Amino acid sequence: MVRKQTVNKKGSYLVNGRHSLAAEQYKTIRTNLEFASVNRKLRSFFVTSPGPGEGKSTTAANLAVVFSEQGKRVILIDADMRKPTLHYTFSSENVVGLSNYLAGQKPSVTNVIQETGVKNLDIITSGPVPPNPAELLGGNSMKTLMNELKSAYDLIIFDTPPVLSVTDSQLLAPYTEGVVLVVRSRKTRKEEANKAKEVLLHSRARILGAVLNGNEMGRRKKNYYYYA
Repeated sequence: MVRKQTVNKKGSYLVNGRHSLAAEQYKTIRTNLEFASVNRKLRSFFVTSPGPGEGKSTTAANLAVVFSEQGKRVILIDADMRKPTLHYTFSSENVVGLSNYLAGQKPSVTNVIQETGVKNLDIITSGPVPPNPAELLGGNSMKTLMNELKSAYDLIIFDTPPVLSVTDSQLLAPYTEGVVLVVRSRKTRKEEANKAKEVLLHSRARILGAVLNGNEMGRRKKNYYYYA
């Protein structure tokens, strides 16, 4: 396992304070995700959005944090190997990561796992940007990765590329139990959200719910998060 890292306290990507309004909203999403899987234990899901800039990576990171606060062993994986951001959020190195493992360059997943400084939460960064992200995500190594991680973690969360941009997100549908779709107020068009839903359903992904990001409450505009 890669050496311990420190969470980026200076940025605004991760919620500050367990009882802040944003933190409470993420906990509400967490609760609803658990209810959505009431008949079976939620072990894995991926987070995507119709297009770029809608907050999927921030949502994935903060959901990983609030799930880890329950005492669950959580691992967050940056599967957006075209435009990775997870290493910035957690001030981590990105010398090796998911792309190295899936390409067979690292024989054990422990070689690409990093600690975050958040109790119970580890990450796998994207690694070097490969020429063929979709081929790697759809290869046999993904099944091996999931089997290894399920034996060590209670919950696996993937941050994936926007679903309308590339096919990468759809490739994870067979390996995970569902998807959370992130849309942004005043940015995501209704037809884009509907198209993203159609694409995910066509790939047989189970839609666990949607997060409305950047909603405005009262006179002050902040990033609030809702589950629907």
